[in-house]
Amino acid sequence: MNLASLLLDHPFADDEPLLYGTGRTWTTGEARAEVARLAGELARLGVPTGGGVAGRVAGGDAVIAMTACWAHGAVFVPVNDRLPEAGVADLLDRTGVAAVVEPSGVVTATGDARFEPGAAFVLFTSGTTGEPKPIVHHHDAYLEIIDRVLGPLAAGRDSTKRPSPNLIPVPMALNAGIYNALFGLRAGAPLVLMDRFSTGEFAELVHRHEIRSTVLPPASIAMLNDDPTIEDVGPLRYVRSITAPLSPFQARRFAQRFGAFVLNGYGQAELGEVIGWTAADAKSHPEKIGAVGRPHPGVDVRIDSPDANGVGELLVRPPAAPNASVAATLGDRLGSDGFVRTGDLARGDDDGFVWIEGRTGDLINRGGNKVFPDEVEEVLTAVAGVSEAAVVGRPDERLGEVPVAFVVGDVSADTLQAACRAALVPYKVPVDVIAVDELPRNDAGKLLRRQLRA
Repeated sequence: MNLASLLLDHPFADDEPLLYGTGRTWTTGEARAEVARLAGELARLGVPTGGGVAGRVAGGDAVIAMTACWAHGAVFVPVNDRLPEAGVADLLDRTGVAAVVEPSGVVTATGDARFEPGAAFVLFTSGTTGEPKPIVHHHDAYLEIIDRVLGPLAAGRDSTKRPSPNLIPVPMALNAGIYNALFGLRAGAPLVLMDRFSTGEFAELVHRHEIRSTVLPPASIAMLNDDPTIEDVGPLRYVRSITAPLSPFQARRFAQRFGAFVLNGYGQAELGEVIGWTAADAKSHPEKIGAVGRPHPGVDVRIDSPDANGVGELLVRPPAAPNASVAATLGDRLGSDGFVRTGDLARGDDDGFVWIEGRTGDLINRGGNKVFPDEVEEVLTAVAGVSEAAVVGRPDERLGEVPVAFVVGDVSADTLQAACRAALVPYKVPVDVIAVDELPRNDAGKLLRRQLRA
């Protein structure tokens, strides 16, 4: 199935609003007409079937450009509009695109790469542990990723009611933006797209469109928690945290302040979401908020080499085998039994919920004692005046490595170390606290610990 059909065959009538963007709204008919026009332009420029087309557009324009690429038979390459020109040039060169969709129109490019049949779009890994690598997603496989989450939700929904709009508060250049846009279209919902996240616009859109459920990156959740001008986000009831791990502290703050459940989910760019929450689980197991949920139907998980507390590396086997491109990206992380080594440390409980404890490469071994950075960071961010914190290991001749904290906020190191001593065993207390203006993050909001270690 070509993903273009999610928009082209959407159940809305031509005169019904389908895409709500910043400063413009497209009816279903207008969106289809623009897709047809842009697909025709790609044909006139001679873009071949399987050729790459870069999209340097945002919001509703990105949804239309992406759909037009697929309608033409091309492969979409999203480009973050905040990327500097040198970064754009490198991305276009690495992917070999034949054309670029700009806000001003379509321009030709010099690339002549042809992607394998069935390819839909190219994304890059987050780059948290090394240089970002390209991942080619296929139409059928990505639809399966969407349906494995949507299926259980649709089964419990009143089919006589139209789904509420899907609010997309992240850029369409990210996997989270593409996934949630296609998820909404697959569910038969209209899309509300934010070109840039701001707390005020988010709250206003939630009120205007009566959004009851949405997604938010941890950084946006923290911004809403810290903004005294945002008094409520009604009628919002459920928020799924995406793109990066969310601290239980920030989840509890949001729930207490706004009365909405914050639910973690778990996935990777190569696999899609494999573990998550349902509304039923949130209602029946509120005490488990902080877990990433339970495996989706067809997903197998296991904990490799668990320690005395049940913590080990999380291994995941998705319902469908990865395509050749994804398998190549996974490399030796993909086992012969189909399980993928995620690089994340996790534990499970008797009810099937999974709890993420950190990354295998982030674990700090202080003289044989394990220090999980997330645990220390939660203590630090609970101190008034601290907005963000990150803990990494620093080499030490005697102990191997020791924990060091980087903190955003106007709080003394003595105060922060005292808070850690009051809440943690001694070996988990950072030996040094370094004040910084901001923490290094990638475009998806994921913390780049490797830069802090350097």
